[in-house]
Amino acid sequence: MGRDLTMSAIQELVASVPDWSGKEVTVDRLSGGLTNENFKVRVDGRAFFVRVPGASTDLLAVDRDNEVFNARAAAEAGVGPRVLYYLPSFHAMILEFLDGVTMSNETLSAPGMPARVAGVIRRLHAGPRFLTDFNMFRLVEFYLDVCTRRGFRIPAGYAARKATLHRIEQAVAAKPLATVPCHNDLLAENYMQVDGSLVLIDYEYSGNNDPCFELGNTCQELKYSEQQIVEVCTGYFGASSPPRISRLKLNMIMSDAGWSLWAAIQACISKIEYDFWEWASERWTRALAKMDSDDFPRWIREVRS
Repeated sequence: MGRDLTMSAIQELVASVPDWSGKEVTVDRLSGGLTNENFKVRVDGRAFFVRVPGASTDLLAVDRDNEVFNARAAAEAGVGPRVLYYLPSFHAMILEFLDGVTMSNETLSAPGMPARVAGVIRRLHAGPRFLTDFNMFRLVEFYLDVCTRRGFRIPAGYAARKATLHRIEQAVAAKPLATVPCHNDLLAENYMQVDGSLVLIDYEYSGNNDPCFELGNTCQELKYSEQQIVEVCTGYFGASSPPRISRLKLNMIMSDAGWSLWAAIQACISKIEYDFWEWASERWTRALAKMDSDDFPRWIREVRS
């Protein structure tokens, strides 16, 4: 079941939930989302959030069983919505409907917000282990293989930079951090503010991972300044240090390197109206700027030290 889901198909999905049989049900399609179809379903007046996967998400390395397991673990940790039903035949999740505000880069850049971001991430990382692991270095290899086999265009000069990405992997592996349950895709829209607290949604790419990828990825997604990066690092670890900041910086590069390939694949398979190729090019250009910066050798050296 892919994008452009018909209302008759969503009605079939709704009818498959035994607890909703014989009740008054209304369905509204929600906007937003770059991969999935989202709906607000009211059952006898109670609201539910229904999410149905988009087409060909296997090419993006999304494992739905892993996603469901991890979404439940995040809810147990107190940072994610509760999963109320999972419908394997539709690969659809039905979650509690959060009556909150979807965050943006602007709202998450307000004074004090970087520390709050670090706090909700720390709560997730302290929660139950996730089902599988996530490693952006391996995901890059997977995405490159998909692009090669299918003839998808990738950002210019990507192949020539694989040696640099390998240098980053060697550096962060020199003194590895214990993996923790990570969301791994914390762009602004995956934060919500509900009753004054931050909540994390959408666990498609979740898995146990280096916590500094999580921190670096969200700093990159939120376009945080140098001072805000320090605030996130301090809020998470209790203090910042050059090696920790450098580890975040290298993972910020990997965030852009990996998700630029994700966007390149989406540019070829997605049916929604969005310029994924422009996004891929923007992210890769940003990664190149960091790899070519005078600071890059120092980040490598400090992470190894």
